[in-house]
Amino acid sequence: MHMIGLIGGMSWESSAEYYRILNQGVRDRLGPTASAQCLLWSFDFSHIERLQHQGDWTGLTKLMIEAAQRLEAGGADVLLICTNTMHRMAEAIQSAVAIPLLHIADPTAEKIKAAGFHRVGLLGTAFTMEQDFYKGRLRDQHGLAVLVPEEEDRALVHRIIYQELVAGKVTSQSRDAYRGVIARLAAQGAEAIILGCTEIMLLVKAEDSPVPLFDTTALHAEAAITWALKDQP
Repeated sequence: MHMIGLIGGMSWESSAEYYRILNQGVRDRLGPTASAQCLLWSFDFSHIERLQHQGDWTGLTKLMIEAAQRLEAGGADVLLICTNTMHRMAEAIQSAVAIPLLHIADPTAEKIKAAGFHRVGLLGTAFTMEQDFYKGRLRDQHGLAVLVPEEEDRALVHRIIYQELVAGKVTSQSRDAYRGVIARLAAQGAEAIILGCTEIMLLVKAEDSPVPLFDTTALHAEAAITWALKDQP
């Protein structure tokens, strides 16, 4: 089994989901006593969140590269960034290490295409919804048309992530708010919705959407399991 390196703590709520999915997936494939071989570098998210909202992407890139290099030095064979937003610096991180980085958008896009969808709605932080590092990859490398919510809805989605979900707070009011955002994206022609923040899966499920949901956390972790077990008999 190959060693999975996880850059996590952004937030630890979603990193815990990665750990659960990885271990359950390996157990399901290899047997009841099997578990994933992984290393976790976990950030203090309060520091990361502060730099994000200050727009200090240079400082954040430096921190992420250091984390990736520590995991590589520790024996990781493959890297996962356990958050969508910090894939903003995925190319810089990949350039700084010799081991592969599994980009979170790729297994998500492959599943969407395999399901026959082309026009998708994207939920995530304001950084993910508004900047081109994520939408551009889905468009340019996978041929998907990406819709994002209107400005007011983007602000609502972002606020709930940073004020509630990263702190493990899940409320019915926020679930209803997300249901409304999803319904409006579907009304605009979204054939499916990408849960493009690793905490959103804590809040909404399939029954909350009129169109299929694609959970990046689960799809990313499942792709890592396949990669880690690729040499297993």
